Amino acid sequence: MTEAVEYDVVVLGGGPAGENVADRTRAAGLSTALVESELVGGECSYWACVPSKSLLRPVLARADARRVPGLADAAGGPLDTAAVFAHRDYWTGNWKDEGQIDWLDSIGAHVYRGHGRLYGVRKVAVTSPEGEHHVLSARHAVVVATGTRAVIPDVPGMAGAGPWTSREATSARVAPGRLLIVGGSVVAAEMATAWQGLGSQVTVLVRGTGLLPRMEPFAGELVAEALREAGAAVRTGVSVEAVVRDGSTGPVTVVLEGGELLEGDELLVATGRAPRTEDIGLDTVGLPPGRWIGVDDSCRVPGHDWLYAVGDVNHRALLTHQGKYQARIAGAAIAARAAGGTPLDTGPWGAHAATADTRAVTQVVFTDPEAAAVGLSLAEAERAGHRVRAVDYDLSKVTGAGLYADGYRGRARMVVDLDREILLGATFVGPGAAELLHAATIAVAGEVPLERLWHAVPAFPTLSEIWLRLLEAYRG
Repeated sequence: MTEAVEYDVVVLGGGPAGENVADRTRAAGLSTALVESELVGGECSYWACVPSKSLLRPVLARADARRVPGLADAAGGPLDTAAVFAHRDYWTGNWKDEGQIDWLDSIGAHVYRGHGRLYGVRKVAVTSPEGEHHVLSARHAVVVATGTRAVIPDVPGMAGAGPWTSREATSARVAPGRLLIVGGSVVAAEMATAWQGLGSQVTVLVRGTGLLPRMEPFAGELVAEALREAGAAVRTGVSVEAVVRDGSTGPVTVVLEGGELLEGDELLVATGRAPRTEDIGLDTVGLPPGRWIGVDDSCRVPGHDWLYAVGDVNHRALLTHQGKYQARIAGAAIAARAAGGTPLDTGPWGAHAATADTRAVTQVVFTDPEAAAVGLSLAEAERAGHRVRAVDYDLSKVTGAGLYADGYRGRARMVVDLDREILLGATFVGPGAAELLHAATIAVAGEVPLERLWHAVPAFPTLSEIWLRLLEAYRG
């Protein structure tokens, strides 16, 4: 190893969370190095959020247009898949990261390309693609932001069949004739929506009782109903026992419990994520490799006053925007500790506490219909011991919904803490429902009393009028 190069902060992983840590620490005047083994910008930029939404946007826009009188006939034809893929490629930078590198250069962060591993306390060893070795030493903090990878289930024949993960599903250049999807997760629901819309015949195989199991039950029910109407098959309560394929190309056969055979042209596995921590040197600092990294609310690893973990790798909330939020909190905490003097503000909603990870997590599933949620579901609130009431309303009964689309179908729920009369959570399902979410997020994070929300008058005729209807239903 060469002599160590010293920085104030070393960030291991250059996805959105790692980039945001670098941004915050550089803004605080701390010298910062960032290590990335693949593309700077990470999973979200190249194989998840950005490409998936670019594939989904034309599918959803066409679905909306088909429900608008005077436009429905014009929107009846197939999508121009070549144009859709070209637009996706544009938004991923054609899987090149020069733009991200230029931005990091502009803020003064030093980028090291290669595989990084912890090398004892406050040190990171980097092996470049050319075989060069560097040791980086951190005066104040090392931040792990290595993210997650897709899990391939241990099913006979699965690994050798070359299944798609989210990476292949978002970067494919041809719509498979028949796409089998195993799983009921967000990835499964979104990719079923995208590829069915792009011309594939999609079959979704869900082991559990429905799609989107972490949201309110009606969310998965409405999404599954729409997928079936679009021509997809959604089967619940089924278990995959084996996969058969001659190599990684050609038809693939899924063997279900009981012996039923299903054949497809591609197989997408969307059954979960695992932390990318198996080979990053955790053992050199007394932590078990291959595990999630536990942190406190400032995203610091207990027992290691110099080590932080942000984003998916800490398992607090596996969402890009939550990882970026954690990075902002961690960056502020690192800067404050480096400066010394003033104690950190680590109480709930403090400047150095990632409180939203437990109280106001936001998520949007970009399916048709969209599903958006913040905070606790009814079941989560009850399990946490809150005395709560769920208030439901048919979103289609709001005038703005009827104007948005003929035959609009949707539903809204707010979960009310009866002791404090504030919102603990809210869920909206319906076309365009994602844009309702931030108002709910402000209400939940701000712990706004329902009596004050009564004075927040929604504009007519918008979907946001659902707030008035929910509050009326609560007041009786």
